[in-house]
Amino acid sequence: MIQLTHKNVHNYFKINGDHLNGDELRSVAYSFIKEGDPNEQAIGEFLLDWFDEKQYIEMKTSGTTGLPKLVRLQKQAMIQSALATGDFFDLKPGDKALLCLPVKFIAGKMMLVRSLILGLDLHITEPSTEPLALNKVIYDFVAMVPLQVQNSIRALNKVKKLIVGGAKMDAGLEEKLLPLKTVVYETYGMTETITHIAARKVGEKVFTVLPNIKISKDNKGCLMISIPSISEEPIITNDLIELIKENQFTFLGRIDNVINSGGVKLIPEQIEAKLIGKINSRFFVTGIPDSILGEKLILVIEGEKQDFQVDFFDGLDKYEKPKEIVFIPKFKENENGKLLRKPSLQP
Repeated sequence: MIQLTHKNVHNYFKINGDHLNGDELRSVAYSFIKEGDPNEQAIGEFLLDWFDEKQYIEMKTSGTTGLPKLVRLQKQAMIQSALATGDFFDLKPGDKALLCLPVKFIAGKMMLVRSLILGLDLHITEPSTEPLALNKVIYDFVAMVPLQVQNSIRALNKVKKLIVGGAKMDAGLEEKLLPLKTVVYETYGMTETITHIAARKVGEKVFTVLPNIKISKDNKGCLMISIPSISEEPIITNDLIELIKENQFTFLGRIDNVINSGGVKLIPEQIEAKLIGKINSRFFVTGIPDSILGEKLILVIEGEKQDFQVDFFDGLDKYEKPKEIVFIPKFKENENGKLLRKPSLQP
């Protein structure tokens, strides 16, 4: 069997309806760089990087596993990731896919790589909060961040299979997706793992890992990921998990979000799940310094101050009940729409 390389372009591959080979793609890349908008320029630069003689792509990490840093992702590992995605989500040559994510990030880059390797018919649109607004095409496969999904609920009948990543999908959004015919998955991954390494279907709690990936827990209860094609050493995350099977896990929360209040360790994500449906605005719980407890649990709500019923915290355990409610006009978030907890509390 001939091993695929980064110079291979699948016979079924298309961009915006046009079949293009490697030489034609280089020509398109130069055109994008010279005449395109910022997103097209990023596509052009990536395509030239992809087809050059180097065996790697340089990327800056998002900081999921530590401080942001520059890493080299092997092109062969990116190809293996694309093949694993194709197997897991049953993608076929000729399937129509939509690229609506910025190509400067790994998720956007990998939509291009998957299309090149798997032979997808890739349609490119400028990244926006409503990527399906002007589209009439029915897509087999689309990747979005939660903010894009939130703004596209009524248009998701144009998508057969949707993967959502870049930020945690909240339970409120998930409830809106359950009645749809679109098959929706939340993905788990990061730059270091070359985008997603696991996915769970909306309505289910368990993440299942993609082919050729092994998972375990470290002594703190955090997820460890073994991908021989990417790293000789396991990739250690800051995500607390429960191992269900050797290839399945549930996400509990971020270890750096854990609150130690009077010696009791609280996981914000688990408390937040119990408050879903009781608060119409976006919210999160966190800890702030306290002279007695060490950290005091507070509830932070986006928007104007409002009153709540006496039984508002019913369903929470004794230690899970916030000591204070704080209202903030607008939360801070990153480019993917991921909520930034600590910065949101700062003036």
